[in-house]
Amino acid sequence: MRYSASHKLETKEKLLDSSAVLAKKSGFSTVGVDGLMKAIGLSGGAFYSHFSSKDELFASIVERELCQSMERLGADQDRERLRRCLKHYLSMAHVEHPEAGCALPALGAEIARSDVVVRQQAEHWICLLHKRWADTLDSDSLAWAILSQCIGALVVARMLATPDVQRTVLKCSYEEIERQMAIPRTA
Repeated sequence: MRYSASHKLETKEKLLDSSAVLAKKSGFSTVGVDGLMKAIGLSGGAFYSHFSSKDELFASIVERELCQSMERLGADQDRERLRRCLKHYLSMAHVEHPEAGCALPALGAEIARSDVVVRQQAEHWICLLHKRWADTLDSDSLAWAILSQCIGALVVARMLATPDVQRTVLKCSYEEIERQMAIPRTA
């Protein structure tokens, strides 16, 4: 039985959605092609009608996830909207549900171990986000510092076992970002 082009596209979208959730929750390298396909109710053999390799799927996930992060975190905004966005980012909900959040804290180590094409792709989106934040903050260096602080704080909080300590990491990180954002910038 032949499927329509729209069915193939819908299946590919389901595979991307499901694989992104699995990757952010458990790590991309931990799940095989059969497991990725089983999650959407298909056999492993069907995978290759959508992607030529698992690496190609990972590259697609990175592109898609970072584009979505850019839409959520990089929207034109003033400092107050950015503060609210960062407060939400540095939340226990984000710590406890990596599958629903930003791909960078969840997949950063795997992106770093990927080939140069995936790393360049990640760099493109991260630099776009940085540029938006730098424009909002009137500071190139502050934008890099906050971006790094947010990702790092989530990684550290997720490494910890005790919710109270996790909350402390998030709170202290947010307070330091607030302090830095309050310092007047000189041209």
